[in-house]
Amino acid sequence: MEDNSEPEQSSWAHLPDVCLRNIFHWLDDKDRSQAALVCVKWSRVMHSGSLWRCRTITFHSRPSRAHILEVQRALFYAKKFGKYLEHLEIKLPNPYSTAFTHKFQVIMRDLLSHLGKCNHHLVSLSIRHLELDRYFWRSVARAQFIKHLAAFLKRMSKHLECLDLKGARATMDDGCELLNSLSCVTNRSFISKLNIEDFFSLHLHVYRSSLFHQTMSKFHGLVILSFNYNCLSDELLDILQERSAHSLRTLNIKCHIHDPHGQVIWGMSWAKLAKSAPKLTVNFFFERVLKHDHLARILLVDIPVRSISLRSCYCNDPEWIMRPTLTNLLPAYQRVLEKLTLELNNDCELLDEELLQLTLACKRLSYLKVWAYLSVTFVERLLQNRAEGKCVLTTIKVKIYTAEQDTTEKDQLLCDIYRKFKHLIDSELNYFATTYTVQ
Repeated sequence: MEDNSEPEQSSWAHLPDVCLRNIFHWLDDKDRSQAALVCVKWSRVMHSGSLWRCRTITFHSRPSRAHILEVQRALFYAKKFGKYLEHLEIKLPNPYSTAFTHKFQVIMRDLLSHLGKCNHHLVSLSIRHLELDRYFWRSVARAQFIKHLAAFLKRMSKHLECLDLKGARATMDDGCELLNSLSCVTNRSFISKLNIEDFFSLHLHVYRSSLFHQTMSKFHGLVILSFNYNCLSDELLDILQERSAHSLRTLNIKCHIHDPHGQVIWGMSWAKLAKSAPKLTVNFFFERVLKHDHLARILLVDIPVRSISLRSCYCNDPEWIMRPTLTNLLPAYQRVLEKLTLELNNDCELLDEELLQLTLACKRLSYLKVWAYLSVTFVERLLQNRAEGKCVLTTIKVKIYTAEQDTTEKDQLLCDIYRKFKHLIDSELNYFATTYTVQ
């Protein structure tokens, strides 16, 4: 018998637009463009604004042919669908030559100029690790980039909410020019999330600059602010208390050994800000700043500290004695400290007992990451305290440094400890423990 029935259409043809958009969301630009050729319906879905709200463009310093094509497609679609763009992220890993930075400057000039004319919805912009103070940024290319970025920020200032310029390493004048461009229209900026960590060049005493203070006074309504300790002063805390106390939730403060950090901040300034911003929490990130007297000058009891990270970065200094910090300084935050990260080169100092006592003292400490010279029994005692309800840790990450080449015995002990507390670890903890041979 002859079958005259119509061939059954694929179920893909009947998918609702919302399902197709969810599928297209996970495709890269190349696959999206090919999918759009399937039929008119898929082509229409590809032009949906919701698919083009977020863009990440990565500029590789030594690009392969595939990377070049990827960037070209990303730029093409960023321009074609630029009116829908809400979140733009520019990644610039390891710029290395004047030719590269010149080309990058030209591309960004064209992109920012186009978006400045067609886009009225951009709410977040991230351009990290520009490293403008490096030799591969010639003065002309740097000046042109600053000029065009400042002009773009001025156009976007009415609706831009988040700005991330971490690692820009700009001069004081250039940095303040960029930040001031956010308030050119109304003489105030309503950016809610601002990341200026490593934004200024190394060794700058930003906290002394009246230009910086004047610039920061234009920010009203900051919620999250990330910056370096060399920006911190009583004047800045007063500005935050006056302009953003009603909204301020988080301060992320990085203190690096090469950044000036000898300024004195009054506890009264911190106390005033904490009182005016009752929901404020402060996170400190110390890199190679481990001397007790330096830390004691910075970590004042008036600060509502939520997390502290202390990293030696595998460097060693005979003056880095951690015991006073663990026994005298950090317990001052026993009622507020929730997260502690320690990466220490403490080969001349045993800290097991001090660390255990600190975890017992800090009643809200839920996250502990320790990379240091420790005994394996430290892990067992820590888990035992958690099993008995003496601490409230939910994340435990331990890397035990050792000078021994053969760590088989210690690894076996860690396996035995895991089996002993397997139920607790599997049901309640984010747990990681291992050994690491330090050369």
